[in-house]
Amino acid sequence: MSQLPAGFPKDDIPKARLQLTKELKETARQARKSDGLTLYLPVERMHGMIIPASFVASAPLGAPKPNIEPEAVLVDLARDAEEASVRELDGTAAVRTLETCPADPDKGVEVPSLRVQYTVPIPDSTPALWMTFSFSTLIAPDMDTEFTETLVELFDAVMTTFRWSYA
Repeated sequence: MSQLPAGFPKDDIPKARLQLTKELKETARQARKSDGLTLYLPVERMHGMIIPASFVASAPLGAPKPNIEPEAVLVDLARDAEEASVRELDGTAAVRTLETCPADPDKGVEVPSLRVQYTVPIPDSTPALWMTFSFSTLIAPDMDTEFTETLVELFDAVMTTFRWSYA
């Protein structure tokens, strides 16, 4: 709220604050509904703008079928994806998928988005457990495609630093 433009009407600040709170709660609700464990949202301006992106780490998820091999799940995910590749996260095979999600005004989504998701089995989990790491960024009509691609590359770079930690 401290970053409202100069001249923003003081009488409209409570309404703006309520709208922002509503949008943040809805984003958190959507992440939770998708088994999100951790939600990261940029809230500080960078070079004068707030980055239109989010990053969600899921809670551990059970395998879709009992006794299924991790490789079979990766193959299924890759087959159904718009774009998929196998990556390695801290020595564990993972699948990276990329998809363009269309705008959906009925759900309050006014512009399309790009979603990158890494799905990785948790090593030595019995029964097999999985985690997903999802990155989404808006594809605004006035936004440079190169900027969107750079954000995706940044997320991919972050994922190369992923390490399993056993406490």
